[in-house]
Amino acid sequence: MDQFFYNKLIEILPEERVKREEPMKNHTTFRVGGPADYFVIPQTEEEVKRTVLLCRDQSVSYYIVGNGSNLLVSDQGYHGVIIQLFKQMNCISIEGNIIRAQAGALLSAIASKALDRGLTGFEFAAGIPGTLGGACVMNAGAYGGEMKDVLKEVTVLTEDGHVLTLSKEKLELGYRTSIIAKKGYIVLEAVIELSAGNKEEIKVRMEELKEKRVSKQPLEYPSAGSTFKRPEGYFAGKLIQDAGLKGFRVGGAQVSEKHCGFVINRENATAADVNTLMRQVSECVEEKFGVRLEPEVKKLGEF
Repeated sequence: MDQFFYNKLIEILPEERVKREEPMKNHTTFRVGGPADYFVIPQTEEEVKRTVLLCRDQSVSYYIVGNGSNLLVSDQGYHGVIIQLFKQMNCISIEGNIIRAQAGALLSAIASKALDRGLTGFEFAAGIPGTLGGACVMNAGAYGGEMKDVLKEVTVLTEDGHVLTLSKEKLELGYRTSIIAKKGYIVLEAVIELSAGNKEEIKVRMEELKEKRVSKQPLEYPSAGSTFKRPEGYFAGKLIQDAGLKGFRVGGAQVSEKHCGFVINRENATAADVNTLMRQVSECVEEKFGVRLEPEVKKLGEF
């Protein structure tokens, strides 16, 4: 099966874009994670579609990643195919106030192009480390802005290989969720609608937000950004701090001393360290305040 499946993959993609036993720590911002059985890098919509249909046909699990900024992969790795939509699928084009970009485009790159054209509305996303695909799935947001404020439509691949273009109204965008997440769709590209603005003002706003991030977030350590979702009526970071967990460690994983909402890879952490730390933090906060913290980070593999 193994060789047969590999041979089928390299009928779809050139061999150099199909890797076996690829360490996932090289592809996540946490810098942890064991090997994926297969790690494939499609360049076209057709390659994505054929890879997904092959996996479904052969009953092989698959998972889509961008730059791995919201992902914790088990130390045992992933049994199946990781499909990376990142640098090989990151085209961005602009016409008037409309930006069309592929799923692998970084939000920071889209924000930079918007600034060049004097388009406002995307400043909030300039410092989010993810790709457009993941941002659409999760309705990513920061500093009062969310993807739902700017998305016009998203083109997705369904599990049975159909390509659909969904208007904003059909995306069911909520707090860190969407119809894309619920149905297991794969984002191929999205259209963003912005407004004409003052280039200087846009630049100032982006600099302000960057300054906020640098001063408040532990950007010097590998992490997956905000580790927990914001519980209704609370801030996760404040609850963790008030529970006395600032700097709390499990192995090489630590609750950041700079911002308690972040779990960081302080020193050669394993995925198990991170997972245990997250669980203990969650249990401690619930015990002290009766609030259950839900992880924002996606877990992949066996824990």
